[in-house]
This record gives sequence, structure tokens and C-alpha cells, in this order.
Amino acid sequence: MNASSPLAVLTADVLAQQETIRQGGGLKAQQRQEAKGRLTARQRIQQLIDPGTQMLELNLWAAFGMYQDWGGAPSAGVVTGVGQVAGRRFMIVANDATVKAGAFFPATAKKVLRAQKIAFANGLPLIYLVDSAGIFLPLQEDVFPDEDDFGRIFRNNAVISAAGIQQYAAIMGNCVAGGGYLPVLCDKLLMTEGSGLYLAGPALVKSAIGQETSSEDLGGAAMHAQVSGTIDYHEPTDAACLERLRSLAALRPPDPAQPPAPFHRSEPRPPALPGEEIYQRVDPDPMKTYDVRGVLECIVDEGSFDEYKAEYGQTLVCGTAKLDGYPIGIVASQRTRVKTAEGAYQFGGVIYVDSAEKAARFVMNCNQDWLPILFLQDVNGFMVGRDSERAGIIKAGAKLVSAVSNSRTPKITILTGGSFGAGNYALCGKAFDPRFIFAWPNARCAVMGGQQATSTLVEIKEKGLLRSGQEIDDEDLQAMRAKVQQDYDQQTDVRHGAARGWVDAIIDPAQTRAVLAQVLPVCTRVASPEPYRLGVFQV
Repeated sequence: MNASSPLAVLTADVLAQQETIRQGGGLKAQQRQEAKGRLTARQRIQQLIDPGTQMLELNLWAAFGMYQDWGGAPSAGVVTGVGQVAGRRFMIVANDATVKAGAFFPATAKKVLRAQKIAFANGLPLIYLVDSAGIFLPLQEDVFPDEDDFGRIFRNNAVISAAGIQQYAAIMGNCVAGGGYLPVLCDKLLMTEGSGLYLAGPALVKSAIGQETSSEDLGGAAMHAQVSGTIDYHEPTDAACLERLRSLAALRPPDPAQPPAPFHRSEPRPPALPGEEIYQRVDPDPMKTYDVRGVLECIVDEGSFDEYKAEYGQTLVCGTAKLDGYPIGIVASQRTRVKTAEGAYQFGGVIYVDSAEKAARFVMNCNQDWLPILFLQDVNGFMVGRDSERAGIIKAGAKLVSAVSNSRTPKITILTGGSFGAGNYALCGKAFDPRFIFAWPNARCAVMGGQQATSTLVEIKEKGLLRSGQEIDDEDLQAMRAKVQQDYDQQTDVRHGAARGWVDAIIDPAQTRAVLAQVLPVCTRVASPEPYRLGVFQV
């Protein structure tokens, strides 16, 4: 990593923060887990996945900076990601008992639901390593009842199983209250000695019905293996349980060497430039420009990029390419200023009528050709102003939004810079069902850019104070502006968005190709049975 590059410096800082988050509840909490004869969530995953491989971790930043009144919840108390077990890819969900005993915060439920959604969309089997005290009661109203809360996880268990996607669950600690439904709704259920599975613990049972019982007699592994018949495999230790999981995973058909039709893969070629070259080509300062074609040279197979309508709608670069041998379509924000055939200049990072219409047509072509689409977002939004409105910018933007919304072919999105306003929507933001959505450390996401938002917010606050009879001098106005700017900058920081699940991971820009090479085999596992359909287009 070139330390002189501003993007490299920012990346190093974010990667260091990620290592801190991976410590979960900290050393003392890890030692308590060890004293119980149990591994931590990350130790379990490391023993589960194939030696020499690494799990692609998702939503590591979940709950970052949140729940501070309760001591925080690093990574939302659960570890999720795609890993290889016995040569097969799985979505892995592991409760981190070092964080509030693995209790579910609102962000925890959201994180598990995202893992299930990715697995379901890609036909990816799941492994749950269960060690959770259930809902975090002080926040139960935000965890319990809604369609994106705790209960939706169990609904998904049932739907995923009915779809023929296998789910394995291993109870390796606590599994109490409503959380008990998750493993029992899975296809295979394992449980370690010393773990507990029950709807109500001994204290609650005594309070509710006056019955005194031990945890082991109420819901221990031996009871469920010998009496209730709830579990399939009774294992003495974490290590034995993980080994059994590996043997069960090995019974699955192996992942195919070639993706099934209509997808395919040819012999991969390395990119024209190494990934580290991205540090030199992209500056975190949004005022600095760059040609996105130079970034693509660091990502796609050398010589494979064929640009579509290169001389038209130039603020979006579209084209086909191969990435690690996988044919893909690309829709990428262009950050340089361009000149149209009529001699007009267009700003980089802005979507104009011509670029919106070009991209909409290209997305439709990708659906006809069954090409997964990679979106690279560094977008300020759509062009505004009288000329743009008269040219039909809303109409053109709606075409692109419709084409992306109805896309049947897999979509992958990377925020390489700004992701502002309707530009986030048109280039397949989180709301538009990308199979995966990643971000570089310099990414920013908000309804509008910082300067415009600050001016608007300050004006609103100033008018409100004046209406209430308060006088404002220049010094007060500058202090207000500085505070608003600071707050808005914090909210647009990609770590703020990642904490709330707006992106699946913050990735090292130099590793962009490597990450995409990991997810393309997942995205091309299954094809949508639905034909490509579009609704009404404004023409």
C-alpha cells in the first residue's frame, strides 16, 4: 500500500478500525467464553471453514457507534459472511456471545435478515452457529414485532427450507425464548453438551408456573437428544460439533466448476494494472476528478472491456467485460468533465438525460444477454435546472430506475465515492436489491452533498429562529454553519451508513477485483425463472 496516497492512508485507518471491531466484547468477555469450554464466534468460524480459505465477512460495521447507552454492540453481536466448508460455499451466521451474551439488538435482526436475503436470492445454503440470550429486553419494542424484526428471521427459516435451500444449525451455548425456533426450523440440528434450548429458562419457569427445575433438565442437550427428540446430533464439544457440521456439508453436491446456464465463465486473465494502482488514480477529495476507465483497468480482465455508446451520454460509462473470466455488464460514474457533440460541457458525477437513457438501454441489453451488472457509484445526482427539466430529466431518470428495478440478472454495486440523492437509486443503491453492495472507505451516502445540505439546513434553522424573534449575528451564523456541517459530514461518512446496513462491507479499493471474484460465483449459482418485464415507460 502506497502510504503517500490519501486513499491508501484512509483505507489503512478503516482497516485498523475493523480489526478493533473484530475483538467483539473484548478480552475479558472472550476469557469468560473460554472458561465455559466454548470457542468464540470467530474461532468457531475459523475451525468450520476450509483450511487456507477466508470468509468474506459481511456487515462487520453493523451497529458501529450505536447503542452507547447500553455499552455498544460491536458488529451487532453476530458474525455473518460467505465461507467455504468442505469445498462448498455457505452463508454463515454466528452469534457472538462476547457481546451482551449474543442478545439481539435491532441492528442484529437487520444483519441476520440481510444474510438470509443474500442466501435466498443466490440459492446459498446456510449454517447458523447459535449462542444467543435472545432479544435484548431494554430495546424489545424495536426488535420484536415488525416485518424487519426478530420474528421475520424464523419466517425466513421456513420459507428458505420450503425453497429447497438447506439450513444447518448448531446450538453451541444459549438458545432461549423465541430464538429457539431458528434452529428447530432448520434441516439439520446439532447441539453441544452444556448448551440450553428452551422457551423459558429456570427462573422464568418458576416465576410463571412455580415449577423448580435445572437448566439441564429443562432443555439440556441430553434431554433433547433422549427425551424430546428435538435435536439430530448430540456433540460433546465445540470442536466435535464443528467437525460434524463439516461432514454433513460434505454430503452436499459439490459447487460446479462452471456456473449453470445461462451464465458461463471462460479462462480468466489478470487485469491490465494491479489493484494498488487505484490508490494513485482516485483521491478521496470529491473535488478531484479521475477517468473511471482507469479504475476499470485495475478490475476487469485485461483487454476485455468493450465500451457501449462511448461518444454518447458520457457521464455514465457503460460496457461489457470479463472479470475473473465471468462476462459482466458495467455501469460506472464518470468523474471527468466531458464535452458533448454540440459543444456543451457536462460535469463528471452528474447524470444527464443522455446518460440516463443510454444506461437504461444498456441495462435492458444486459438482461437480454444474461449478464450480471456491476454498478460503480460516484454520483452527485441528476442534473437540475431549467434546460435539464425541459429536456425531460425526470422522465429519463424514471426509465433508468424502472430498468434497474425490474432487472432479473444479478446486480452488484460498489460505492467508489459519492452516492447522493436519486443517483443512489438509479445506480442500484440498497433499496434496489443488489445481490451485494460494497463501499470504498472514501464513499459518502446522503440525500445531497455536504455543501448543498449545509446551506439548506442553515437557512431553515435561521428562518426558524428569526420567526421566533431571536436575532442572529454573523458569529452565531458561522458557528451554526460549522455545527451543521460537522453533523452532516458524520452522517454521510460511509461508516455511519455501514453501521445501519446500507452497505454489506467496506472494502479495500485495491482488493475490489478479489472481492468481486468471490461474489460472482455466488451470484451466478441460480438464474431467475421470470422473464424480463418492464412497466410503463414515459417516452
